[in-house]
Amino acid sequence: MSDSKDFLLGVYDDEDVLLKAVGKIRNAGIKIHEVYSPFPVHGLDDELGYKKSRLPIAAFMFGMLGTTLALTMQIWMLGIDWPMIIGGKNHVALPDFVPVTFELTVLLAAFGMVGTFLVSSDLKPWKDPKLLDIRITDDKHILAIDLGKNKAVEASEIGNVLKDSGAVEVNDKKVEE
Repeated sequence: MSDSKDFLLGVYDDEDVLLKAVGKIRNAGIKIHEVYSPFPVHGLDDELGYKKSRLPIAAFMFGMLGTTLALTMQIWMLGIDWPMIIGGKNHVALPDFVPVTFELTVLLAAFGMVGTFLVSSDLKPWKDPKLLDIRITDDKHILAIDLGKNKAVEASEIGNVLKDSGAVEVNDKKVEE
């Protein structure tokens, strides 16, 4: 048997009105589930209280893994496993290893960041997307409030706060999980 969640959706036309509304709604003690927007809104992350992303740390770690693998691979292949003198150079000529090391560093950092982003965002190829309102892909900003997490405040009061903050319309939505 599937569970369902009840959401109250505030639909906004303008990103500036949305940005001010987020602050008003949070100050009213209402927990915002998510804000959906067709394009990035500058300052929205700060208004929602999101923490800074740790994706750059993952990128650095994957880059270091690529550097380590590239250098280990080249030193092993050209210096230990099959040492050959090519053009009078040393077996382990680090300046010659720079291009391969750079390329493998960038490759693993890029693939690692994509994989980390997909895992942390719970974006699986087999998962069906849950669109609360189809207009979020076109021209409207949707502020979603999970009524289950705001039991201290009545739904009608939340609807009034949304309308007072500039919402063009307020809708109820039940989402099956």
